[in-house]
Amino acid sequence: MMKTTKEKIEEIKTNGYQIDFGNVFNHAFENYKKIALYAGLMIFVFAILFGFLVGGILIFTFGVSALNEKMLTNLTEENFTGVYMAIYIAVSIILTCLLSPFFAGLIKMAHCGEKDEEFHVSTVFEYYKNPYFQELVISSLLITISTTALSEIFKIGGFEIIGAIFNAVILFFTFLTVPLIIFGNLKAIDAIKSSIIIVSKQPFVLLGLIIVSYIASLVGFIGCCIGIFFTVPFMYSMYYAIYTSIIGIDSKNELE
Repeated sequence: MMKTTKEKIEEIKTNGYQIDFGNVFNHAFENYKKIALYAGLMIFVFAILFGFLVGGILIFTFGVSALNEKMLTNLTEENFTGVYMAIYIAVSIILTCLLSPFFAGLIKMAHCGEKDEEFHVSTVFEYYKNPYFQELVISSLLITISTTALSEIFKIGGFEIIGAIFNAVILFFTFLTVPLIIFGNLKAIDAIKSSIIIVSKQPFVLLGLIIVSYIASLVGFIGCCIGIFFTVPFMYSMYYAIYTSIIGIDSKNELE
């Protein structure tokens, strides 16, 4: 009988699992080659549209005069408090939550590439619908609030570096949350807890894979920086490769 995602998580919690660095990296790279061009174009176009959208919102909210060089100069670290800080934090949290289904779509694109299935623009935006949208936003909201709160607490205490380290740790232990939601059909909180359990069983191997994927993605800065749009998809291929090597996607029902 085929095990459910929750049953697999319980088994991992008890017995752990084995993962091979080389096999996962090769899997991610082969998958990346299938989606690099299309995913890169999608990220590039989306980034431009998103930039125009954010710019339009800022102009509509504050007016053109408020966005001139004088105001930007006055937004020093000392003055960037009160209302501006609250707006900045709120907007950051909202944008992060609204972008999470888009990043989930890139992981789904990696799955389509793995299965040699066609993927389109709609694939990237597939998770902007319930029940996935709700769970992705909730999980992103919980993680973002946690990291933002820690950042501010440590910043107030004068320990910004420690705050950044804690944030990186939180993001690392929860990086499997999205695939657990879209492939494992877990609820937001269950996905976060499960991600922490999975990562804690093999933290050093997974950390090595994540670091390598980030370094590979940053290679795109070579060549007027535009190449970053076509190397960033490697991270999502890596997330997919890690998830499938640990949990696997065995049942069609897990994707429905």
